[in-house]
Amino acid sequence: MRKLLNTLFIVTQGAYLSKEGETVVVSVENEKRLQVPVHTLDGIVLFGNIMMSPFLMGHCAERNVAVSFLTEYGKFLASVQGKVSGNVLLRREQYRRADDEKFCAGLSKSFLRGKIFNSRSVLARACRDHAEKIGREDVSRAAERLAYTLKQFDRDYTVEELRGVEGDAARGYFDVFDHLIIAGKKDFYFKERNRRPPLDNVNCLLSFLYALVMHDIRSALETVGLDSCVGFLHRDRPGRPGLALDMMEEFRSFLADRLALTLINREQVSAKGFKKSAAGAVLMDEETRKIVLTAYQKRKQEEIMHPFINETVPVGMLFFVQALLLARYLRGDIDGYPVFLWR
Repeated sequence: MRKLLNTLFIVTQGAYLSKEGETVVVSVENEKRLQVPVHTLDGIVLFGNIMMSPFLMGHCAERNVAVSFLTEYGKFLASVQGKVSGNVLLRREQYRRADDEKFCAGLSKSFLRGKIFNSRSVLARACRDHAEKIGREDVSRAAERLAYTLKQFDRDYTVEELRGVEGDAARGYFDVFDHLIIAGKKDFYFKERNRRPPLDNVNCLLSFLYALVMHDIRSALETVGLDSCVGFLHRDRPGRPGLALDMMEEFRSFLADRLALTLINREQVSAKGFKKSAAGAVLMDEETRKIVLTAYQKRKQEEIMHPFINETVPVGMLFFVQALLLARYLRGDIDGYPVFLWR
């Protein structure tokens, strides 16, 4: 099991990262702001106009420290990693399985079962904890519809049919998402999911958190030797981490959506931290990004009982646990992929 290490997030525009001995140095306007030993890092995530020296980039690759480049509002652009780890036989099996339509449908069903189950859990918990503050009847009906959808998963589906089921379930979930926001409704409201770019404060926050989860899942998959770009539900497309998107379905509502709601409802983020560009895109300012990143790192340190391995693990380790379980399934060591279900 891999120890949970730190991820270094850089959000200050114009920052420059360089190598000094065995450390990462972050400078702004030629002034050293931070110095961190490389061996303490698991990944580096750069948002916006931030540069890194080639020497540091190569050093990170050698030390298996994943470097991800994102736009200022959190859209994934590229990543730099070292040699692919893990057994080549595992990756060959992954590629073979990805060409098997029946296998893809079965595994896709597992990913989506996790997504819908966890989305229902978010709605059910909101009804339990905030019954007097939300539109309880609407939220309860949406949770019941998701429960009904889960019961239909016993039948056989094609991957294309599963995408339709997922789309319907996502619409039902997001139709009541605004009910879950109980503070700052004037500035934090949700009408529909939009992205590339996000057009309101809530979607901006969600997109940013999804980008963070994506980085961590991609790193976990690469760590166990899987190819994060070859998915089963999200098919091959140049530049798209299909397998990371597949596994991310399990964690969207449980981790990203819940954290977004917590930040809004506890008034840890405010409207002044979001700005709309002339083109209509909503961006977070640097201070708000720092608040979100700190909250995300704290959430990853919280412990949770994993329902399959029956052990208590930090939330941030869930990505690695699921990646290991997926690798074991592809190798034939276990009979099915035990998707993460939050109860």
